[in-house]
Amino acid sequence: STLIDIIMGLLEPNEGKIYIDDQIINNQNLQEWQKHVAHVPQNIFLNDDTITNNVAYGINPKLIDINLVKKSIKDADLSDYVFNLEKGLDTIIGERGIKLSGGQKQRLAIARALYKQASLIVFDEATSALDVQTESNVMGVIKNFTDKVTIIIVAHRLETLKFCDILYEISDGKIINAGNFDELINKSKILKNIVINEDN
Repeated sequence: STLIDIIMGLLEPNEGKIYIDDQIINNQNLQEWQKHVAHVPQNIFLNDDTITNNVAYGINPKLIDINLVKKSIKDADLSDYVFNLEKGLDTIIGERGIKLSGGQKQRLAIARALYKQASLIVFDEATSALDVQTESNVMGVIKNFTDKVTIIIVAHRLETLKFCDILYEISDGKIINAGNFDELINKSKILKNIVINEDN
């Protein structure tokens, strides 16, 4: 979590520097960098407001690009749900999205990230509270746009990470192993045991 906060510019590193595409991130360009980053946490903050305003969160209603909202909803695989609602995008979802299922909340969080047109989307334990099938469905949505944006996923359920290009095993603040899913499992006895337990 500390590493993720540093990458997103929420914390300054005690030592060393953060480079994005060979450019140092510092106080002069931090805000500009943060415009390119979207964060999808385990517990997304949702207002007792319309689907539109929750997707285009923090945007002046007069400035919302409704076509981009619709595209973000579609890309997050929420179209079938949203556009079959009586009020569609104008549906009020309740405090903390109480009218939505867990999977729908996470898809809405993905739609919000896509609306921001971020270059980097960070999923920080974003699916850990979901059941295995719902998580698999949400991860299927995420896979659909991995060729368009850079994605960082923090997860303890290793099955979640199978499609990732590269995985890092971090212990005591240091990277101790790296590789694709199969390579990492073969290198790490700890992770191999976790996978065996998950399969059982």
